[in-house]
Amino acid sequence: MLRGAHAISLDTKGRLAIPTRFRDSLHDECDGLLICTIDISNPCLLLYPLAEWELIEKKLRALSSTNPVERRLQRVLLGHAAECELDAQGRFLIPGPLRQHAGLEKKIMLVGQLNKFEIWDDTRWQQQISDDLLALPGEGWESSERLRDFAL
Repeated sequence: MLRGAHAISLDTKGRLAIPTRFRDSLHDECDGLLICTIDISNPCLLLYPLAEWELIEKKLRALSSTNPVERRLQRVLLGHAAECELDAQGRFLIPGPLRQHAGLEKKIMLVGQLNKFEIWDDTRWQQQISDDLLALPGEGWESSERLRDFAL
């Protein structure tokens, strides 16, 4: 289970160190093989353990390559997908084009989302959380059947 928000610094080579508490499970679950791609809705990256990414690939494979919208989604997600392998120190290199897309420089946030991580520039993350907290109370939860009975 990938959860929590973790403040991390990229090193000068563009490597990110996965927090220690996730390293063993990622090695056990996927031999330390991860897939990083862009998020199509937000200026961040998505980092999947290989087995989780393979489920996404199966869904992408089922899409039509002749439907322009479906083909566009395949092109964007698969075209940006990069294999990343954890090294002995639990680090992996985020390729330059992905770092550029998300505006990643030094201070980043690694945010667990159950089956994947989001990778955010720290400043963008702080703004996104502020926006989300302001928007949530007025979102009209009653319009979503799944949220109607949601309680904390």
